[in-house]
Amino acid sequence: MTQSTDNQGPLTDAVVVLTGTDGNAFAILGKVRRALMRSNHPELVDQFMAEATRGDYDHLLVTCFRYVSVE
Repeated sequence: MTQSTDNQGPLTDAVVVLTGTDGNAFAILGKVRRALMRSNHPELVDQFMAEATRGDYDHLLVTCFRYVSVE
């Protein structure tokens, strides 16, 4: 897997707390999707969902970090 080395930060202003929550992929998708809907770029929800579900669990997590700040 290739990751970019730029430190631009996430694409939105959304913040998601994943610590202490269910690690189920569907639970994570739902949490991030809801946060994106409330963010400064709700139009990115469909793009996020398509990208996040394109790979395995690790790909899902990397994609979440691209779109939101994860705490």
